[in-house]
Amino acid sequence: MREMLEEKLRRFEELERQMADPAVLADSNRMAATAREHGSLARLATKYRAFKAANDELAELAELRGSSDPDERELAETEISVVRARRERTWNELLELTVGGDDANRRRCVLEIRAGTGGDEAALFVRNLYEMYKRHGEQRGWKVEILEASPTELGGFKEIILGVEGEDAYRELQYESGGHRVQRVPETEAKGRIHTSAATVAVMPEPEDVEIDLKPDDYRKDIYCASGPGGQHVNKTASAIRLTHYDTGIVVAMQDERSQHKNLAKALRVLKSRVYEHYRAKEQAKRAEERKTLVGSGDRSQRIRTYNFPENRLTDHRVPGLTLYKLDQIIAGNLQPVTDGLIEYDRANLRSQMGGDLD
Repeated sequence: MREMLEEKLRRFEELERQMADPAVLADSNRMAATAREHGSLARLATKYRAFKAANDELAELAELRGSSDPDERELAETEISVVRARRERTWNELLELTVGGDDANRRRCVLEIRAGTGGDEAALFVRNLYEMYKRHGEQRGWKVEILEASPTELGGFKEIILGVEGEDAYRELQYESGGHRVQRVPETEAKGRIHTSAATVAVMPEPEDVEIDLKPDDYRKDIYCASGPGGQHVNKTASAIRLTHYDTGIVVAMQDERSQHKNLAKALRVLKSRVYEHYRAKEQAKRAEERKTLVGSGDRSQRIRTYNFPENRLTDHRVPGLTLYKLDQIIAGNLQPVTDGLIEYDRANLRSQMGGDLD
């Protein structure tokens, strides 16, 4: 953990120097990207600076405690307990900021929801999940934007991709990745039988341009006429965009906007997030799975949660005992009790592993 914090602080200080560089100041795009990354690291870096300062202060006080001057020794003894308490608080705050991993403090992420088994009922469940995340985002003060959607005739979605931006957005939403199972009686079920269907959710941190710098040579861009619902412009205006990333084979298609330029911008956002996630997952696969009990294998088909409507029950299968009998409130957007339970479980694991690493 200390190595990670040192690396983050070095990067933060490098960005501080860049923001004072006349060459960077003269380039508005570069300055904006630098400022965004600097802002994303600010809380963690400044807190770690404070922790290091407390350590330095304790080292100075330890020298004073060995002084021949009794007043200096008394002052040192008094101050050491105060500084130690401050250092402990700062370390606990650092642990809080690192709950959720290296990307926890990112303000932007891409959230993808896809229908799984269950046909039309699964697509309707995707709509329920979208509305839950949208309302939860509104309560948290986040900006939630639809990047791409594939609606069905019955009002559901085969797939919907959202861009989310706000304080702690990725830190909280990352726990939503995985398989979500719903148990309920569909409106079309005449005999009142409970059906089970599923959806998958993937939440990816949205990287800064300096981290994933996609150049036109890195992907193939195809332009075509949009298809499906959308009005008179569909199949008449070549505004739809398909991007294919050469190195990974990742494909992103966008056609929601009438403007080719807007579709390209949205497609690039999603492509950058998917490429970043691809390389991040590849790197993580080389290391031990640090949080296996919480996030599992990362397989999107893995069932992480069950929504049982007849019992008004939500159960998250990653945390022992995390069952809430207020599904109606949760699906209406009050997701915070679930998120808090997941973060607390992650926090407890982190504290047990890292709680004594103060010296």
